[in-house]
Amino acid sequence: MQRLAMDLRMLSRELSLYLEHQVRVGFFGSGVGLSLILGFSVAYACYYLSSIAKKPQLVTGGESFSRFLQNHCPVVTETYYPTVWCWESRGQTLLRPFITSKPPVQYRNELIKTADGGQISLDWFDNDNSVCYTDGSTRPTILLLPGLTGTSKESYILHMIHLSEELGYRCVVFNNRGVAGENLLTPRTYCCANTEDLETVIHHVHSLYPSAPFLAAGVSMGGMLLLNYLGKIGPKTPLMAAATFSVGWNTFACSESLEKPLNWLLFNYYLTTCLQSSVNKHRHMFVKQIDMDHVMKAKSIREFDKRFTSVMFGYRTIDDYYTDASPNRRLKSVGIPVLCLNSVDDVFSPSHAIPIETAKQNPNVALVLTSYGGHIGFLEGIWPRQCTYMDRVFKQFVQAMVEHGHELSSM
Repeated sequence: MQRLAMDLRMLSRELSLYLEHQVRVGFFGSGVGLSLILGFSVAYACYYLSSIAKKPQLVTGGESFSRFLQNHCPVVTETYYPTVWCWESRGQTLLRPFITSKPPVQYRNELIKTADGGQISLDWFDNDNSVCYTDGSTRPTILLLPGLTGTSKESYILHMIHLSEELGYRCVVFNNRGVAGENLLTPRTYCCANTEDLETVIHHVHSLYPSAPFLAAGVSMGGMLLLNYLGKIGPKTPLMAAATFSVGWNTFACSESLEKPLNWLLFNYYLTTCLQSSVNKHRHMFVKQIDMDHVMKAKSIREFDKRFTSVMFGYRTIDDYYTDASPNRRLKSVGIPVLCLNSVDDVFSPSHAIPIETAKQNPNVALVLTSYGGHIGFLEGIWPRQCTYMDRVFKQFVQAMVEHGHELSSM
C-alpha cells in the first residue's frame, strides 16, 4: 500500500504540473475541465483499488508449504499493484519486452554433447565475485529455462540473473537446440514434451557442482518443460526446488485461446513466424524427413506443431503431442517444492485450464494466481523499467529455498 500511495502521489504531482504549465485558458481555465479531470482521477483510483489491485490466490497442497511461503516468501501474500496505466493482459504482455531494462550480463558459453550426437548451448554466469558464497563448489546454482523461442538474452532471464547475482548465486541458462546461434549437428530441435535434453543438462550441471544447492526456474514453455520433467522423474532429481512463470497448463486450451482473432493477430502469427525463422536457419537438416515448404506456410502455432514438431518427435497426431505436452497431467507426480506463478488473465494460459484441484492434492505444489499480469508481464509501478512482481517472486522464493528449505523437510 505504501508503494501505491507513492505512485499515486507521483501521478498527482505530474498531473498538477501538466495542468499548471499546459492548461491555462479556455475550457480548462474555467475550472470545469480541472474538476472533470480530478473527478475522473478519483473515480479511476477508486476503481483501481477496489477491482484491480488484489492479493494473489495462494493454492497449496499442504499447510506446511503455505506457512513456509508466508514466512519466507511474503510477496506471494501481498497485494499486487499492476501498473496503473497498463494492467490489462494484452497490454502487459506486449509492453514488457519493450519497457523493461536489460541488465548487462557477461556469459561464459559451453557446448555440451547429447546422446544422439547433438549439442546444447549453455550460457553460464559464474558470479565468481560472490561475497556470500566465495567457494564455487558450494555456490547455489540456478538453472534458467527461457520461453518458446527465447534465449539467454531475454530481458526476463537477464533480470533473474541480476537478482541471483545480488544473492551471490551462480546461474546457467539452458538454450534449446538451434536457437542460440549454435549449429544443429542432428536433425532435431526441441519441444516441451521431450525432456531428454533437460535431463542431460541437469545431470551435467549437477556433476560439476554436486555439493551446491541446485534449483531451476522456467518461463512459459521453459516452465512447461521443467514441470513435465519433474512430473516424469518425481523426487529422484538433484534439484531441491523449482519455480515456473506463466506456464501453459493445457496445450489444447492455450492453442484455442491464441487462435481467437485478436490474440492470433497480436501473438500467434508473430510467434509462428519466429518458429519458422528458427527452423529455416537449419532447413538443410530437416528436408529428408519433413516437408519444409509446408512448414513455412503455417499460419499458427498449432499448424507449425502439426507440420513440424509432432512429426519430428514421432507423434502420430497433433492431439497426441498436445496431450503429452500438457504439464497439468503430471503435476500430481512432482516430488520437490515447486512454486508456479500465473495470471488468470493470461491469454496464453486460460484460467479455466489452471489445475487448481490437482495442485491441492500435492503437498509439494504451490500455485500463485494474480488477477492481472498477462503473460510474462506482471508490471508494477508508474514506469516499470526495473523489477516486476514476477522478479520479486523469483528472488524471494529461491532465497527462501536456499536459506530455509530445510524447514520444509521438518514440517
